Amino acid sequence: MKKLLLTACCLISLSSFGQKLLFGVAYYDEYMPYERLDKDIAMMKAAHINVVRIAESTWATEEPSDSVYNFTHIDRVLDAMHKAGISVIVGTPTYAVPAWLAKKYPDVLAATPWGQNQFGPRQNMDITNPHYRYYAERIIRKILEHVKDHPAIIGYQVDNETKAYNTAGPNVQKAFVEYLKKKFVTLDSVNNAFGLNYWSNRVSAWDDFPSVNGSVNASVKAEFAKFQRGLVTEFLAWQAKIVREYKRPEQFITQNFDLSWKGYSYGIQDEVDHFAAARALDIAGVDIYHPSQHQLTGTEISLGGDLARSMKGGKNYLVMETEAQGFANWTPYPGQLRLQAFSHLAGGADMVSYWHWASIHNSAETYWKGLLSHDFAPNPTYNEAITIGADFERLSPNLLHLHKKNEAAIFFSNEANTAYNSWGTPEKYNDVMRPFYDALYRMNIGVDFIDPSSDNFDQYKLIVVPALYAASDALLQRLNQYVENGGHIVYTFKSGFSNENVQVRYTPQPGVINAVTGNYYNEFVVPEHVGLKNDPFGAKDNEIKYWMELLTPTTAKVLAYYDHAQWGNYAAVTRNQYGKGTATYIGFMPGNILCEKIMENCAKEAGIDHQLHFPLITKTGTNTAGHTIHYLFNYSDTSQTLIYPYETGKELLSGKTVLQKSSLVLAPWDVKIIENN
Repeated sequence: MKKLLLTACCLISLSSFGQKLLFGVAYYDEYMPYERLDKDIAMMKAAHINVVRIAESTWATEEPSDSVYNFTHIDRVLDAMHKAGISVIVGTPTYAVPAWLAKKYPDVLAATPWGQNQFGPRQNMDITNPHYRYYAERIIRKILEHVKDHPAIIGYQVDNETKAYNTAGPNVQKAFVEYLKKKFVTLDSVNNAFGLNYWSNRVSAWDDFPSVNGSVNASVKAEFAKFQRGLVTEFLAWQAKIVREYKRPEQFITQNFDLSWKGYSYGIQDEVDHFAAARALDIAGVDIYHPSQHQLTGTEISLGGDLARSMKGGKNYLVMETEAQGFANWTPYPGQLRLQAFSHLAGGADMVSYWHWASIHNSAETYWKGLLSHDFAPNPTYNEAITIGADFERLSPNLLHLHKKNEAAIFFSNEANTAYNSWGTPEKYNDVMRPFYDALYRMNIGVDFIDPSSDNFDQYKLIVVPALYAASDALLQRLNQYVENGGHIVYTFKSGFSNENVQVRYTPQPGVINAVTGNYYNEFVVPEHVGLKNDPFGAKDNEIKYWMELLTPTTAKVLAYYDHAQWGNYAAVTRNQYGKGTATYIGFMPGNILCEKIMENCAKEAGIDHQLHFPLITKTGTNTAGHTIHYLFNYSDTSQTLIYPYETGKELLSGKTVLQKSSLVLAPWDVKIIENN
């Protein structure tokens, strides 16, 4: 019965995808230097590409001048793809405004704290501007009226990697004041919540409320950032509502959310409330770019997928963009493109789509190469894609709609992210979050993401809470209740330090949670020449960085003391029993090796088992037939041998039987997929 229910759930929630994995590319007929649509389609068919994404970047082509429309490129691609049996996702082109609109209404270009944006780059507009909204809605409706009945279209993408783009002009400032009125009601409440007596920032009349662009008040800046994230949520819901008027019931609406950027997709996007924004969509989409060659670890693929899956409560997701070749330092080694593609599926993706099909010959992204190079000829990356597409097609019944259930979660907070980053420290919120996520990934412990809107805390054995710098009493009490009910929580330094308005708590730190953590502190230092006494976690490298709280236990057991001439009497890591559960508190930022050892200790304490270790990565889920799928990846350039730890099953790529406890060899950058009945 459980198998039947799982199958029905998957089919209902993702019925618009049919019963096949999607393997695709972004395709821009507008960018081609000569006529080659038929040739491109022939090469796509050879690679078993079954979906393309079009039109999200080319408003100026579709509306070359005010009220003059040209859908030639859309029409010819739709017709040609349909004839070839390739599905299409149509994007709304609103993230790159045309020159005529910027000239006619210069105010569509966002006014930022650093001045007004100039025409040229994408994503330079004010998403709240009434002129922008009018023309954006018009082009969306014109395109959808034109294409809505075309049988090739399976779904729509609203906008592209949407953010507020630092819009902060007079209209946005005015809207922010109205937002404050609604939220706080009185100015006294605002002044008190934000501590505006400091430096004579107190405001006595709503009409006197100043622009926040020059504010040095962390509370004001954090509230404005939250307001800006709300603008993104509203904007995407506005677009989705328009599209929903035209789409057919079997078609979906998605968006390609991106992550924070550190030369590649890195962590939580601080400019978007992912969970809130995703509510208006049928399915979450994500753009994932990552280091490659010897830097390829799969961590960013895993993190982006875990976040996208969590946006919609565990439902499958679409990888709208990922790299084929990308930058020169991303050109994959032989085997890596396959490894990457199946890594996306192992996280629960139902589509892998490359940005983009063919490399562009001029402009900003000339050297962000696609599946084809500038000569459009077959190359090793394209040839490897042929094998991926064939396997996706063959194994769709086994690998589609993978359902995942994890025992651990990372708790993240947009508010804490903004608040932590507001103090200008070299490290940022994601620099704290990522090592804890990475440690769990290397240990092959599956992770979901949860945030303050989540109501499923109790389903996890372990919740890791990195740098929850700003949080309401109510939220911290909910986390306390999770521990009392039997969960194991891991807090890092700076958690619970300030309330939701970034006002530092005036009780002994860590404030509301100290009853659960069983410790307190009122002093902290920047670590210098310090480690942990006696190597308590067996790390051999007890690096301490960023921050260091001088902890005094009350009811907690001390797991580690600082190794320092002056600070050696203070606790560094504590563990406390509270109700039926456990709280581990880490008063500093551990280096990567130490971080993993601490998380290994916490996972064992929480009763979470894990198999293998990086560079051997394993991901598990249940397919629509109720069978368990085990993905095994070798993220290294040397062969790896393991004793297969799971039940006997069939290796799907080779068709061979793999016996439990048998020896299994993975070649460099190899993947094996084993199905257990």
